[in-house]
Amino acid sequence: MATLVITVIGDDRPGLVAVLADVVAEHGGSWERSQLAELAGKFAGIVTVDVPDSRSRSLAEALGGLGGVLETTVHLVGEDELVATAPAGPEGDLLHLDLVGNDRPGIVKEITGILAEHEVSVEDLQTKVVPAPQAGGDLFAAKVRLRAPADTDLSALRRALEELAAELLVDISLDAEDQTEWE
Repeated sequence: MATLVITVIGDDRPGLVAVLADVVAEHGGSWERSQLAELAGKFAGIVTVDVPDSRSRSLAEALGGLGGVLETTVHLVGEDELVATAPAGPEGDLLHLDLVGNDRPGIVKEITGILAEHEVSVEDLQTKVVPAPQAGGDLFAAKVRLRAPADTDLSALRRALEELAAELLVDISLDAEDQTEWE
């Protein structure tokens, strides 16, 4: 069995996921994991698909033929690469970070810089900008699911994030529970 990582982008319209799913199914592929979204009038996403080895090349070629509807890129994950990059299971503490504040360039850069310093991985990042007429601008909101190594000093991580929050004038909360969906 081969694992393909497929990225897609195209002008948003109804039926794009069905077009992609049809091609995967026609080649005996099993849709494993995906994150798909409409962003600024574009449909974009990433999908992992398992497909019999003998059909991986024909599936990749068929996906390339969707250029009139979706631009696609297909990467074959080799067994050696998969073993090297995918641990047996998630290790460490699962954390959830919420952030809300006035929008400005660099918020994601600053937050992810602190996370990287503490060797914390981002498992899922969801962001949005919403108008805040009463504040005279826009609000930036982020929900982030994080994986911290077991030996992470969570107090030091929390302090660093709180210091940054004060500097950026944003509200940040860091919790052990997983609530990455927008409420």
